[in-house]
Amino acid sequence: MKYLSFKIFILCILLPPILYIFSIQSMESHLKRRYAKKIADLYTGDTRPLFDGSVRLKDAINNNINRYLQSKAILSWGVKANVTVTTKKNTILYPTVFDDEENSILPHDPMQIAADNYNLMNEGLVLNVEVILEHNTLLSNTILAFYICVSILILYFYYRGGVKKTREEDTEKETKIARLLESEKNRVSKLKNLIKVKQKLISEIIKIKRKLVNERIRASKNEDDLIKEIVALEENIDENIALQKEKQEEINALKEKIKLFEKERRKENKQKTNSYNTVRKRLKTLYKNISVNKRAINGFLDLTDDMKIKGEEIIHKLNEDQDLVLVKRKVFGKKGRATVHEVIFAYKGRLYLRKKKDSQVEILAIGTKNTQVKDLEFLDNI
Repeated sequence: MKYLSFKIFILCILLPPILYIFSIQSMESHLKRRYAKKIADLYTGDTRPLFDGSVRLKDAINNNINRYLQSKAILSWGVKANVTVTTKKNTILYPTVFDDEENSILPHDPMQIAADNYNLMNEGLVLNVEVILEHNTLLSNTILAFYICVSILILYFYYRGGVKKTREEDTEKETKIARLLESEKNRVSKLKNLIKVKQKLISEIIKIKRKLVNERIRASKNEDDLIKEIVALEENIDENIALQKEKQEEINALKEKIKLFEKERRKENKQKTNSYNTVRKRLKTLYKNISVNKRAINGFLDLTDDMKIKGEEIIHKLNEDQDLVLVKRKVFGKKGRATVHEVIFAYKGRLYLRKKKDSQVEILAIGTKNTQVKDLEFLDNI
């Protein structure tokens, strides 16, 4: 199958043994650090029995280490822990080796045992822990089986994805074939209709020719008139063809104009957006005591240059001192709604504002007498 990648296949084969080896090494390192830390904390145990001579240091170390290792169930799953405890003078304390003194039936002298324990500990104890996870054991086989299952699942899902893509492609091909067959069927039907029309026209032409022959026989004088009529019909056909070409050229020209118009409109929209951002930043920077609505900025951009100057003069006065601006009328003053004031500038210009609770002025809309109706509708919906 074309969607089953050879690289993925090789990866799924090589990945389990690689991950298995890496996991074995990681687990050995982790268990080694863990066991070494735990054994280092407990292998000497309580030192009081060691110094009063009731327990030999070697026995205490063997008992503590053996008890700890026996409590680890993982050691029965295939993990092998090799622990050695020696002094710095290479006296082996663990694991237990044959010792004549240990097997002696004579009673031990506690003072001598305490002295021996003290001397051994004074030499310094060296702990060495090696952890080996053996192959072909329960734990190692479980890890390997897990990675093999994961690899098989990856290969399975990848295979399913490839099968799904193949089915989708087959479905798409069948859809295209069905669509093409339907299109072919429609075209064949149209062709049959055209053939019928052609046969009908041929039949009519034959009839006309027969009629023409009969007319020629009947009255040769009408021959010229019939020829002229045929010529006129051919000219009409030529004119219709020429008219169709002319209309097609006009349509193509209109399409080009539409493309240019759309290009110019996108350019104008981009310029308008740039102008909007420029004006908004300038008003926000220059006039700190007022806020300008988006509709007001768009209305300001639609003004002529002279009206823009007059309008900005009003904005400047509002920023400096609101009392300097003459309000023509209150547009809205309903209950629960802030009063909106109308200011006239440059005769036809209209500016609508309201005062906020913090005494700051908000300019809601800027326009002309021609846009007054739309501006009032906008204010009514605020």
